[in-house]
Amino acid sequence: MVSPPHEAMHRIFQQDPDLFTRVSRLLGLKVPAPTKVTVMPTDLTEGDPLERRVDTLLNMETEEFGPYLLAVEAQGKKHPDKPATWAYYVAYLWSKYRRPTTLLVVCQDRRTAEWAAQPVSSGPPAIPGLTVQPLVIGPHNMPRITSAAEARKDPTLAAFSAITHAADERVDAILKALSTALRDDPEGPTNPLIEFVAKGLSKRPAAQQWRHLMAVDLSFYNSDMSEEIRDEGRVQGRAQGRAQGEAKAVLRILEKRGVLVSDEARERIASCADLDTLDLWLDRSVTAVDVAELFVEDDGEAG
Repeated sequence: MVSPPHEAMHRIFQQDPDLFTRVSRLLGLKVPAPTKVTVMPTDLTEGDPLERRVDTLLNMETEEFGPYLLAVEAQGKKHPDKPATWAYYVAYLWSKYRRPTTLLVVCQDRRTAEWAAQPVSSGPPAIPGLTVQPLVIGPHNMPRITSAAEARKDPTLAAFSAITHAADERVDAILKALSTALRDDPEGPTNPLIEFVAKGLSKRPAAQQWRHLMAVDLSFYNSDMSEEIRDEGRVQGRAQGRAQGEAKAVLRILEKRGVLVSDEARERIASCADLDTLDLWLDRSVTAVDVAELFVEDDGEAG
């Protein structure tokens, strides 16, 4: 099953095909900006036995290089079969479209990136019949864009920076810079980047930070995901309000009944967010003659 990070790592090039021109500079290359780009079919199946699909395929037309194909592959981990598959992609595309093909592999961890960057050769080392040299971009050579001003200049590259650095514990700074840049330009064509970053982070710890920024800094953005986040916030707000109300009720009943409540017990009751625990304390507050009776056999549980 294709994962959200896998989709984000290559589909962002469909959203902004010229991104490859900017990324190529990070790899020490000077690839001209395309004058025209066409998103190509990704199905490379030939004959009956085996289905093959490249992740993203773009037809790039440039004045300096002429037309060429850009095949973008998102690679989450090392896989022994992939080098041969990539060689097949390049050879097949060259044969089918009669156009030179560049293979770009996008990774989220350095080990996978270093593995993917190795040349792939068919035939004995001294006489290879075909050699494929992928271009590889990942956290080892993609800059961390942590300045809102820099993110504002190129939001797509900043989003790509967040995706490739998804596993970096310092990714929060990239996310904040990007959210600030997008917040300052809510009318711009940047909205899809918010979803790309969310998918790129997926279940990593930084995903929660991005969801928070979507709910606060990027509140103007409308999508199924943003509505889901706002619904979660509303549910949490209602639950928090109910918990605060029940805690006040417990303390009020104890006060009316003349039960002495220490500062420590008061803080414990007031700070409790577990509704089941509060319901139990509310029931006990009606008959308790000592505040300690609320917590009997309750130590160690939520509260």
